[in-house]
Amino acid sequence: MASASRIFSWRNALRGGLVYATGDSIATLIGGEFMLPRALGVLVLGGTLYASEIPAYFRWIETRFSRSGRGNKIKRALLAQAFFNPLWIARHLAFIKLFSGRGSEIDWHLLAIGVDSFLHIVPIGLLMNYTIQNRVPLSWRFLASASYSAVMAIYFALSEVWFG
Repeated sequence: MASASRIFSWRNALRGGLVYATGDSIATLIGGEFMLPRALGVLVLGGTLYASEIPAYFRWIETRFSRSGRGNKIKRALLAQAFFNPLWIARHLAFIKLFSGRGSEIDWHLLAIGVDSFLHIVPIGLLMNYTIQNRVPLSWRFLASASYSAVMAIYFALSEVWFG
């Protein structure tokens, strides 16, 4: 069983809060939907729940598939991709709705959005998760993953502006 000090680190809390909040804030500024409560909510979310659960999962992957070899590299990437699954995406969207004062919009439709989002991002997600899990040192993986998520939030906002 992991100790509390191993699950939570101030470094991850600071990094997670700032990176997730920055990415989401830039995305909402691009879309013209910036809200301070949402920015603060994502700051807290990235600095608490995400800063605890994501590094813990990455440590588990590293421990379980620590050997070198192509098979373990692929398993690490697949497991990282599986972590950010449609349920995880739907949960994130539910938090966004709550932080935006739109809790009444939380329904099963968020799961459908999560499935669609997950399926559309699989190719780039697998490549990024492969790189993060196999090229980035464990102590930096959470920051790398959070940064990738922030860039994707900005990309999705830009896509809506460019293609919407």
